[in-house]
Amino acid sequence: MIELKHLKTLSTLNKAGSLVEAAKQLHLTQSALSHQLKELEQRLDCSLFIRKSRPIRFTISGLRILELADQVLPQIRQAERDISRFASGDAGRLHMAIECHSCFQWLMPAIDKFRDSWPEVELDFSSGFSFLPLPALKRGNLDLVVTSDPQPIEGISYIPLFSYQSMLALSRHHPLANKIYIEAEDLSEETLITYPVEKERLDIFNAFLTPEGVAPAKIRQADMTLMMLQLVASGRGVAGLPNWALFEYLQKDYVVARRLGKNGVWKTLYAAVREEQNSLAFIEDFITTAIESCFSNLKGIKVPESLPNDATAKAFE
Repeated sequence: MIELKHLKTLSTLNKAGSLVEAAKQLHLTQSALSHQLKELEQRLDCSLFIRKSRPIRFTISGLRILELADQVLPQIRQAERDISRFASGDAGRLHMAIECHSCFQWLMPAIDKFRDSWPEVELDFSSGFSFLPLPALKRGNLDLVVTSDPQPIEGISYIPLFSYQSMLALSRHHPLANKIYIEAEDLSEETLITYPVEKERLDIFNAFLTPEGVAPAKIRQADMTLMMLQLVASGRGVAGLPNWALFEYLQKDYVVARRLGKNGVWKTLYAAVREEQNSLAFIEDFITTAIESCFSNLKGIKVPESLPNDATAKAFE
């Protein structure tokens, strides 16, 4: 009575929190998803979740199926990994660079899980800020780059991981904290605290300030997110950071955050790989594992608008 697709559907619905978001992740229309759930409820002769609840609230029967999904789906994933290793060999190299200081929050759990599944893959990574990682990927010095700034380089594919909103972190006592959103001109008299990288590689410049022809009065650099937010909290400047990197500090009321511009600035983080390595089983599995880690560990992110290949689509099942 219960099929594998039902377990995937209920698990996705639980993680997504709504029919609309679950349908997007499953690449179904909302009508098709509703029909599938109704069909399952008819088979089982019971309701699985409470309609019009947000986030989704499951009945006791729905919770039992979710428990089953939590047991079965990881076993199937592991079996698929094993079969891939049997078919294509279990050895390889995965050298990566990360153009994101805050990414280690979700990257380390993903790496730990990946290492357990692919012990024979040589794994190494660097920050990607002391050199240009995308040309290095093209040359073959790297195998994967995590970036929010894709460049049109022949032979390089960009697989979306998740979308996030860039925000401005402010002291709770900063005058701009009284605004609903920040305009570019608001920062012309401010000290902007950034990571120690070229401004062209920072979201707050390339997607907000530079297009408006605005520059901050002063730039101050800090190596770590915690250091940046300590400076912000003490009124020594403002900082542009991803919403998920700010979540912990907002919960503790250390700082406040405001969106950039009336409509906000949304960016997508990508995994860049060489096209000839796109189908390698261990690279596909790392990207799948990374996406799962992101949505398990980060708050405020959302599914990218497009999921261009099977490896990415599989991760959102």
